[in-house]
Amino acid sequence: MIAALLFAAFVLLMCAGVPIGAALGLAGAACIALANADAQWFGLLAVPQNFYAGLGKYPLLAIPMFVLVGSIFDRSGVALRLVNFAIAIVGRGPGMLPLVAIAVAMFLGGISGSGPANAAAVGGVMIAAMSRAGYPGSFSASVVGAAAATDILIPPSVAFIIYSVLVPGASVPALFAAGMVPGVLAGIALIVPAVWLARRHRMGALEATLPRPPFWKSLREAAWGLAAPVLILGGMRAGWFTPTEAAVVAVFYGLFVGMAIHRTISVRDLFPILREAGELSAVILLVVSLAGIFAFSLSTLGVIDPVADAIVHSGLGEYGVLALLILLLITVGMFLDGISVFLIFVPLLLPIMQHYQWDPVWFGVILTLKVALGQFTPPLAVNLMVSCRIAGVRMESTVRWVGPMLLAMFVVMLLVIAFPQLALWLPHRLGY
Repeated sequence: MIAALLFAAFVLLMCAGVPIGAALGLAGAACIALANADAQWFGLLAVPQNFYAGLGKYPLLAIPMFVLVGSIFDRSGVALRLVNFAIAIVGRGPGMLPLVAIAVAMFLGGISGSGPANAAAVGGVMIAAMSRAGYPGSFSASVVGAAAATDILIPPSVAFIIYSVLVPGASVPALFAAGMVPGVLAGIALIVPAVWLARRHRMGALEATLPRPPFWKSLREAAWGLAAPVLILGGMRAGWFTPTEAAVVAVFYGLFVGMAIHRTISVRDLFPILREAGELSAVILLVVSLAGIFAFSLSTLGVIDPVADAIVHSGLGEYGVLALLILLLITVGMFLDGISVFLIFVPLLLPIMQHYQWDPVWFGVILTLKVALGQFTPPLAVNLMVSCRIAGVRMESTVRWVGPMLLAMFVVMLLVIAFPQLALWLPHRLGY
């Protein structure tokens, strides 16, 4: 009864407009008090303990640093220089600007770790450029929102850091390596419908008339941005620093590029950058810590094992259960952000994963692909919200363009399910 109340209270609070972190914490605290009705105040001592336990984990130190990296590179002008370099390579023509937007978003995924930050950085440059070329704002917002979803697959990734904290046996370096091939495949899969839609509907009529940037000049200007993922990922692979330390290195590298090389960031700009990153990091970490209370309630009320047993013994079989989980998470992902999906459902899914002996790294990539789909699936799609705000369009207008891109990324997820080595080959090759 109390377990049912836990989920009912969470849903009711969400429907009442309570922020998701507060809804998780309040529902969990209320059920802890009810479960210890004879000594409520003693039972409630678990609330501050689990609030801190949810937050006091070393890998989580990387989150505010990678968020700060996203803010720094957003203001440093790296995105604009990468766009010019990509246009210099692929040239001008119908469908080329959507291709460039997706390619640049994939590349920036190797610098920041936040989908919304990536959508803001790429959207700030590409949506205006696509508008000048004759692309409708709803299509431009759809392309940028979908492209930014690859950010949580291509390392470094905030989602993988959260998953590694929740799941023993899934290290951050192994998850980072496992996300690389599926992330690139997802980007390529998005390019196909984006270019096809642009050419079929004769969008971008003015694109061929715009000037093509000179190759060598654009390469020189983009070189510092191109070196960032090499430094971050190469340094981790070489053992120079851990993923958490890599985030700090990336911050100082971004400041060096922005302040000394491109000179697009001044000392006066540092406070707004730090404030923006601090606010976003606080929101993420507050949700993580309050979800710790919710997770404690799940475990102490004995909810996880009965739910896992019911699913395992439902008669659906291994792939039937996997299909059920994907359907469930796709539905939930339409209403909750990716980090919240992980924090709520991974404790429930962990016994199922262990029962079927699924590789925790492979399963993490599958869940992250699902989260990536949710980031641009209406009605609540954080990446689409950012890109639609930049484009000045309503989210409803993007549905006709988003559908084919969702289908393309869904096909990639099915491929990773059918062929686990797409995710596991690189970590095994690197010895993780």
